[in-house]
Amino acid sequence: MAEHFIERPRYSCALGGAFFTSTALPETVSIVHSGSGCAGSFAWGQNGGSGCQVSGHCAALAAAGTNVQEHEVVFGGEDRLKEEIEGTLKVLDGKLYLVLTGCVTEIIGDDVNAVINEFKEVGVEIAAALTGGFKGSSYKGYDIVLKALIKDFVKPAQEKIPNRVNIFGIVPFVDPFWRGNLEGIRDLLRGAGIEANVFFTPDSKLADLEYSASASLNVVVSGVYGIDPAAEFERIHKTPYTSLPLPIGAAASASFVRAVSSALGIDSESYIESETEKYYKYLELLTDCYTDLDFQRYALVVGDSNYSVAVTKFLANEVGWVPVLAQCTDILTPEEQDRIKELLADGITSDVHVVFDTDGSQSAVHLKEIWDENRHGVYANTFSPAFVAGSSLERATAEQLGAGHLSISFPVSNRVIINRGYTGFKGGLTLSEDLLSVLVSPR
Repeated sequence: MAEHFIERPRYSCALGGAFFTSTALPETVSIVHSGSGCAGSFAWGQNGGSGCQVSGHCAALAAAGTNVQEHEVVFGGEDRLKEEIEGTLKVLDGKLYLVLTGCVTEIIGDDVNAVINEFKEVGVEIAAALTGGFKGSSYKGYDIVLKALIKDFVKPAQEKIPNRVNIFGIVPFVDPFWRGNLEGIRDLLRGAGIEANVFFTPDSKLADLEYSASASLNVVVSGVYGIDPAAEFERIHKTPYTSLPLPIGAAASASFVRAVSSALGIDSESYIESETEKYYKYLELLTDCYTDLDFQRYALVVGDSNYSVAVTKFLANEVGWVPVLAQCTDILTPEEQDRIKELLADGITSDVHVVFDTDGSQSAVHLKEIWDENRHGVYANTFSPAFVAGSSLERATAEQLGAGHLSISFPVSNRVIINRGYTGFKGGLTLSEDLLSVLVSPR
């Protein structure tokens, strides 16, 4: 794995991920206690790679921040933070104020909790998350913020509501399709009689998180992200959790609904059968074009662990393509890598080579290492016709391979994303449309 590089990273720092998570929460005002430029850097460096989703209430360039300078580094930034909170309360309306710390303020040792406790004593709903950028990537920041809110903001529940679940594992903005994907999961479970708190959609309320301890189950739609918050939730609020892959398409959605229903003691088979039948009736009209126009492709998938698993299995099991290489570009521990390999190997109909490399520009190199053009003797076994499902950064790789290309993982700078999502039965149809439309668009 390429461990040291700065060119075209596919994530920000922990503060960045925390900032995206905080600004995506409804009725929440973020206060960034860090050096100058952090929020602005996130606005264009990260949000700009999320399908042009840059604006927002008290977000991006409109976020409150302490703009720490040399004076605070020498004498401490606690007074500056107190001043910023007081000013923010006067001009920005929110039901929750969330302080996020950066590298500088953590290194100099500001006691953020002591500052916010002064405001808690007078009735201000305020919390803090220690999110120094050096603690990890954007994904780590998501986990840190949720753990802090689960500990300090979520209210204990007197009883559990039987068919209610909370959804974790989709990082706002870092997953460019976060809103559509969360809505797709919510709608998928709703059809089975399960109420899902997704927290970050336009119709979500802050109260969904505040009273989320009433859920009977936490569902983590990731093999890596959201697991730490779910474990913290179980420790504090005694709510069990299950970790499942991001459900894209009929097979994955059916498996997902069965797993959640089984954990809740619900029979969902009739719903699954109905949705599966409808799904394939939609696809039925494409079968002649698929075969006669030769839509089948070899595939290269590049993305984070959520997408590399879900999209690779979808291409193999649902679209009928042949994924050859799946490259995970996020920073994973050896244990997390093993978990991703297990998830990808479970139920896939194709033999896929998995690599873990944060440098996406190496995908063509990895492909060359595993693809033997001479394995059929005198006939050249070229990687063609081919397709690259990755980020906007993979466009050059696709051109090099003479392959089609679709941006489905961060960064996505060549698409505008509003409410598009790929989860559930409907999301699988949408992804099929997007993939196959690339093939016919030059006609």
